[in-house]
Amino acid sequence: MNYRLVFTHSYTRRAARFIRHHPELAGQYGKVLRLLEQDPFHPVLRLHKRKGRLGDLHAVSINIRYRVTLLLLVTEKEIVPVDIGSHDAVYRG
Repeated sequence: MNYRLVFTHSYTRRAARFIRHHPELAGQYGKVLRLLEQDPFHPVLRLHKRKGRLGDLHAVSINIRYRVTLLLLVTEKEIVPVDIGSHDAVYRG
């Protein structure tokens, strides 16, 4: 089952800035994107639903410290990344 990643302009800017500041994570980030396209429910991603005012969003892990927050549109088989950053930055919303 394949999904399609849909990147917004604002997310693309955030991701570019994130990779510029953390070039050592570029490979892991690429792996996360490939896994999301193949199977967003893959256990390695640790997909989980956000709570509170951002409860319609999900998050996946790049590693233990960094997350990608995304809107997961399963019915459309599309995944729209919304934010990327450290655990604390992403969860502050």
